[in-house]
Amino acid sequence: MGTEQGNTTVAIPAVDLSVAALLREASEVTGLNDFGDDSFREPLAVLLKSLNDEANLNAGGRFGQYQRILNILINRLRVEAWIAKHPEILNEEILAPVVIIGLQRTGSTFFHRILAADKRFYAPLWYEVRNPAPELDWDFKTKDPRISSAEAEVAAMLAANPEIAAIHPMDPIAADEDILLLEHSFYSTVPDAFCNVPSYGKWNDENDNTPAYQYLKRLLQFLQWQKKRSGQQAACWLLKTPHHIHHIATLLKVFPDAKIVQTHRDPLQTIPSAASMNYNLWVLGSDDVDGKVVGDQWAAKYARGTLHTLQTRDRQPEAFLDVWYKDTVADPLSSVQKVYNFIGMELTEAAQLAMEQHQEANRRDSRPAHEYTLAQFGLTEAGLKAQFAEYRQRFVV
Repeated sequence: MGTEQGNTTVAIPAVDLSVAALLREASEVTGLNDFGDDSFREPLAVLLKSLNDEANLNAGGRFGQYQRILNILINRLRVEAWIAKHPEILNEEILAPVVIIGLQRTGSTFFHRILAADKRFYAPLWYEVRNPAPELDWDFKTKDPRISSAEAEVAAMLAANPEIAAIHPMDPIAADEDILLLEHSFYSTVPDAFCNVPSYGKWNDENDNTPAYQYLKRLLQFLQWQKKRSGQQAACWLLKTPHHIHHIATLLKVFPDAKIVQTHRDPLQTIPSAASMNYNLWVLGSDDVDGKVVGDQWAAKYARGTLHTLQTRDRQPEAFLDVWYKDTVADPLSSVQKVYNFIGMELTEAAQLAMEQHQEANRRDSRPAHEYTLAQFGLTEAGLKAQFAEYRQRFVV
């Protein structure tokens, strides 16, 4: 099988989606053997079985997943090599991170990037979360090769499915989701976003994700050390991903001083939009994608995650601040001020100017409209109201 590029057919290599093959290849590419803590091995095995048995991947999809997993394993090897070379990395303190959570499509990316314009925050950039470990010979002075790699990957994704641009602003050097760091532990919902892997998703839902958040902390220490080495200084991390609603109690166990900012919008609007986003990722790797399967999986997953977060909030209400989508869209700086009051940090004139400049340079009307319907994904208003009844009662109705 192959793909057409101009008048040339490019063959897609057959790949072995097995634990042994991927570990072997990662070690051969890098000449390294220490993958770090072994907690990643079980979820990796579960994921690969699900990809092989359930995902119905085409040749391009199999090759894409092989490359993504291989890349994660290469990063794990390089992380440990850097730490062995510079053990002071593990002395970095991760103090009171500000963590934005909420359902997909609640304006969290927009809000995250506005706040990240204040350089007193360390923000994980897209190229950093995709590849947290530089090559071992990088000098921290020349252009980071990870940026070039990220630019090529984003361009390829948008070329394969331009609809993605209407759903999520793809920018290799912008602040982005730390779920891509969690993915390096193989405990994350990234595979579910790209493929139909229900067995893996179920395993992840039912197993303790503490190893994932411990590894996230390790990667943040490494990235913080890198940022300092490149001349950056900041007060704390500014993180964001909807994934945290599924495991917010675990996050607060590993980062007990975290400040949680939860974004809110009616699930009747967010869930079909999230289903559309994930559907447009699934079709990158499979020729037979049922929108109703996507909708069912993600509505159920987010209903469980939302309930977990509600229960955690009841136990630790002081850790949470609420921000509503309609407010961040209508008057972002009023919501920004709420965050600064919550974390006890001054909103300076310089930070406010940087945020206003970011808004002007990244207007939503510069991207195409995102269009979808509930019916496309087998969703109904009545069904979503029932699934999210408690959440809607507390934060919407």
